[in-house]
Amino acid sequence: MTPQVPVYLMTFEMALRPFVVAIGLGLIWMGAARMEGSARSRYGTAGALSVALIVWLAGAQFLGSSNAYRATGEDAVPTVLLGLLIPLMVAAAGMWSSQRIASLVLAIPLPWLVAAQAYRVGGGIFLVLWADGRLPWQFALPAGIGDVTTGCFAVIVATLLAQRSHRAVSAAYSWSLFGIADLVVAVAMGGMTSPGRVHVLAHDAPNLLISSYPLVMVPTFAVPLALMLHGIVLWQLRRKIGSTSRLATA
Repeated sequence: MTPQVPVYLMTFEMALRPFVVAIGLGLIWMGAARMEGSARSRYGTAGALSVALIVWLAGAQFLGSSNAYRATGEDAVPTVLLGLLIPLMVAAAGMWSSQRIASLVLAIPLPWLVAAQAYRVGGGIFLVLWADGRLPWQFALPAGIGDVTTGCFAVIVATLLAQRSHRAVSAAYSWSLFGIADLVVAVAMGGMTSPGRVHVLAHDAPNLLISSYPLVMVPTFAVPLALMLHGIVLWQLRRKIGSTSRLATA
């Protein structure tokens, strides 16, 4: 079954996508400006990461618009998970194997890393689609409310970090863990409400839009990007606390 994609969803996604990409590119070049090393090394690394981000976006858009992830029946394998997991594995491998990439992401200012996820308020589109009768509530409510909450608190937590508040580190940890949990719940509910082998909810109104273009860009681009940002935030927080502990011991 091919779902009818509303015009407002296409318009919304086309407006939000370049904004999210601009955030990602901005963070990359911000890290390049602050990391140690020669200009050639710093900006060469930033250029390579920028190309990788754009190629990833183009690939996700091509596969999504080609209906590569659309479920064809109740026995279908949820291939959309590949679009989510492969970028995460590639990013993890890159940071693990390349000192330059690791240095760049660790040089991105923590407040900006957190504030970047203000784009998550765009998850409110799930609530609009639910109210319009196009998404099941089992998926739309937790995904939409969780994303909007994460996006709103991103600004608050980023402000605390910028002001070096004594509550900033604990707030950043709590916010990041909540944001990750929101994404995990959204992915799980997306699978359980969509046609496929794990479809156990919303049989009367299955979640057909989430594997259709353009909404499929959420699990194949926006969600992996958000998880990457959360991972970098937690990595920086861990190093920050470790450095503080070593100084206190000394």
